[in-house]
Amino acid sequence: MESDERIITSNTRDEDYQTESGLRPKYLNHYIGQDKIKEKLKIFIEAAVARGEALDHVLLYGPPGLGKTTLSNIIANEMNVNIRITSGPAIERPGDLAAILTNLSENDVLFIDEIHRLNRTVEEILYPAMEDYALDIIIGKGPSARSIRLDLCRFTLIGATTRAGLLTSPLRDRFGVICKLELYNIQQLTDIVKRSANILGVDIEEEGAVEIASRSRGTPRIANRLLKRIRDFAEVRADGRITKSVAKEALALLEIDELGLDNVDKKVIQVIIDNFNGGPVGIDTLAASTGEEKNTIEDVYEPYLLQIGFINRTPRGRIVSERAYKHFNIPYKKE
Repeated sequence: MESDERIITSNTRDEDYQTESGLRPKYLNHYIGQDKIKEKLKIFIEAAVARGEALDHVLLYGPPGLGKTTLSNIIANEMNVNIRITSGPAIERPGDLAAILTNLSENDVLFIDEIHRLNRTVEEILYPAMEDYALDIIIGKGPSARSIRLDLCRFTLIGATTRAGLLTSPLRDRFGVICKLELYNIQQLTDIVKRSANILGVDIEEEGAVEIASRSRGTPRIANRLLKRIRDFAEVRADGRITKSVAKEALALLEIDELGLDNVDKKVIQVIIDNFNGGPVGIDTLAASTGEEKNTIEDVYEPYLLQIGFINRTPRGRIVSERAYKHFNIPYKKE
């Protein structure tokens, strides 16, 4: 199964574009969760606005679906400036970056998603733009080549990444504000589900919202996606109101259990238990046994299983924990 086909994937799916923009908060006081980041950003934004300056460059990192794009739009709204949105892979040549930067107005925000995937040549051009608000461009070739410097308007670069470790040190060091987004707790996700339900005009009970939140893997994007699916179920199979029982019935139909695990997660765990007696098993062997790509297992399936303590990584390979055996009602055999 492709990771992006799963309902509980934290990566963006095509359907998310249709509703996410309407559900995204516009200002910090409407943004739920990430309290430390909000407090920090509020101070920096107020100070920058008071001085009439651009906000310092901001790096947002953390798992997908936690609100990095939303925060970048909020920063632009709070600063009352325009925002230009692009991504690392989309900026293929230095000329592409130059075209974007020269079209920015004073104090504007440039948001680059997946900034760790920037072309290295493009990244070199970005350094003087971030530090000196200038572009160094080479005109001509060979002996007649000459360098000219173009002055830019002061701007704020907001970089977002799910892989902060892949950023080069020179790029990371040029960000003045670095924020790590954490997974959300159930109460925060419950508040997000109720807010989204209100915007979508969905009638939902507190317990129904809690049921959705508890299976959303700490990620608002998944919570909103599940809400849409359960709304459809409630309209067709119930009276349109999402209660705890309606939410449970819908989630059972979607094959998402109490911890937010779906069939792919269960498949990974059960292959290790059934084929390798609970482990240890190497990642290459596990990939071959499940029919999934090695990178997909490491980047998509494994992080959540590690987070909830169902899998342990050891030098010899992956081992299923006693907690996972209990969850799947399988007798645990100690070595």
